[in-house]
Amino acid sequence: MRIAVTGADGFVGRRLVPRLLQDGHTVVAAIRPGAASGWQPPAGVQVMPLELSDDASVCGVAVARPDAVVHLAAVASGADARRDPGAAWSVNAAGTARLAEHLAQLRLEGQGDPLLLLVSTAEVYGGAHATPRVETDPLEPVSPYAASKLGAEIAGLEAHRRTGLRVVVARPFPHSGPGQDQRFVLPAFAQRLALAKHARAPVVKVGNIDVVREFLHVADVVEAYVALLSHGRSGAVYNVASGEGVILADVFARLAELSGHRAVPEPDPALMRRGDIPHLVGDATRLRAETGWQPRIRLEQLLREVVDAQAH
Repeated sequence: MRIAVTGADGFVGRRLVPRLLQDGHTVVAAIRPGAASGWQPPAGVQVMPLELSDDASVCGVAVARPDAVVHLAAVASGADARRDPGAAWSVNAAGTARLAEHLAQLRLEGQGDPLLLLVSTAEVYGGAHATPRVETDPLEPVSPYAASKLGAEIAGLEAHRRTGLRVVVARPFPHSGPGQDQRFVLPAFAQRLALAKHARAPVVKVGNIDVVREFLHVADVVEAYVALLSHGRSGAVYNVASGEGVILADVFARLAELSGHRAVPEPDPALMRRGDIPHLVGDATRLRAETGWQPRIRLEQLLREVVDAQAH
């Protein structure tokens, strides 16, 4: 297949692109013009500019005539979305609406039947439920980021119902790995612990560590997207999750032990997020049953890789 990956230079995208090449696909990498990611595309990958707030730029993805699009590009940081909710909506929701519409036009004009794999987020569930979330649970986002991603889902699925565009929605739960930005919790903890170890500081500042989260390895998330490209049902939503929750305080303690510096976590009001979700764990029964996917990398290995990445 000819597959376009938006946000190909991002944390997940730069792992997905070589994985797709490995399966023999032709890959088009759509990235933001001037992005300073330092990513070097693998040989044979076509690179094209993509600015989701610019309709003409988004149209370029459809002009490339992909058989499928994995839509990763987004304002992905909750902090960035809180600073400018309007920009998050423009990119995440309106940008997805533009992309879905241009792909739908290909189908309506008989120029192809593209599949849109729309990558959302588990944060659309919001709320305070202490059980693993299933795809039919109420959607109650409590952040500008999550709300804008729910807007993206609505836009994509509306295009599916109206035009027949093949759309599959993935809702990944928290995931990490080496190379993830320090704005995300595991690399942030690892970096602070490394700095504290170097300075022999006994305390590390943290946000709310009483919440429950699950953490997938990015490689397992990539495999889920590959599986959904082949086996996902159009119009369906799939949780990408392990179902194994852990209190963030315990994750910090394990990272501290792996780093060789058992610092004490100290809550810092400046790092607290208003509307933080108390419990965010997913049930991926649908994904497992329909694609055969299952996570293979244990949390301990993920944490070790994140800590080791600080040494390089």
